[in-house]
Amino acid sequence: MLRRQTWPVALLACLFVIHFAETRAEAGEPTAIQLNWQKLNPLPNVHGVAAPFAGVHNSALIVAGGANFPEKMPWEGGKKVWHDRVWLLDQPAGAWRDVGTLPQPLAYGVSISTPDGVICIGGSNDERHFADVFEVSWRNGKLETKTLPPLPHPVANACGAMLGTTILVAGGTETPTSITALKTFFTFDFADPKPVWKTLEPWPGPARMLAVAAVQDGSFWLISGADISADNSGKPKRRYLTDAYRFRPNAGWTRVADVPRAVVAAPSPAIETGTKQFLIVGGDDGTKVDFQPPDQHPGFSRTVLMYDTIANTWTSVGQAPVSRVTAPTVKWADQWLIISGEQKPGVRSPDVWSLRFKD
Repeated sequence: MLRRQTWPVALLACLFVIHFAETRAEAGEPTAIQLNWQKLNPLPNVHGVAAPFAGVHNSALIVAGGANFPEKMPWEGGKKVWHDRVWLLDQPAGAWRDVGTLPQPLAYGVSISTPDGVICIGGSNDERHFADVFEVSWRNGKLETKTLPPLPHPVANACGAMLGTTILVAGGTETPTSITALKTFFTFDFADPKPVWKTLEPWPGPARMLAVAAVQDGSFWLISGADISADNSGKPKRRYLTDAYRFRPNAGWTRVADVPRAVVAAPSPAIETGTKQFLIVGGDDGTKVDFQPPDQHPGFSRTVLMYDTIANTWTSVGQAPVSRVTAPTVKWADQWLIISGEQKPGVRSPDVWSLRFKD
């Protein structure tokens, strides 16, 4: 008799749990996720590179360019070197191949995967910033490069992502010696018969560079970054930002909840999870600026933040195994990759980390 009476209670409890979970999902509340990190074969450059171009074409992962300090660290008088090598990985467990070069050494641009190839936008070398835009593709076992319409002006240290058929690029700096960040918002729509870069109204907040871009829930998101101004000696000084914005096509910009801490130069674009959330991994929160001695810097933040686009909330969902900034993210099949980048100021890593997650 007791068992017969407990069955309806258990059934009601089960139905309540299911209904509660569905209600939370409909309300946009974040659900627990498990972060599964694995390391792929490292890049062939033993030092690693900051801010390479990266993307996927014809199922192959392409990584190109980047910058590092191959001889000495910057506090030892080392000189930053820009690279033009293009590396390719056919499959996650495979070996990297050197498949060619970029038109010139470049880093700190924006890269976007498209069905036609990896679009490389702007960037810099040791002398200047560029407005150049080109497509790198892998066809019939050969690397191909195609020139596309240039940006309205040179840009490096920007962020960008692709929403539908449109590439969106926000912020950055125009020259290596800029003492102001850019407040520019460019779009390039492949659906246009003759696509060209267009300038749209920018976000309502401060200018910025090294922000994080995201695409989720039919919108483009712009998070954190750093504004810059001249210090007493005329050199650029950063102001770390925590504001964030949502751009809806045909509706414009709205400010959303501030990120809990600055995530300057965090791997970008943000990692999508589900249809309503995205993750930001690490980033520079500004708490260790001018850390001394520099060779003992503990590294950047490893915290993973999740933003829920419906609830407009940020949640900490764990720690990454390593700290990274100026590293591109790439969606490759069922995994997201964080490729090379800086683990602490001046110090790069050749490691490539794969992230999978499940509810």
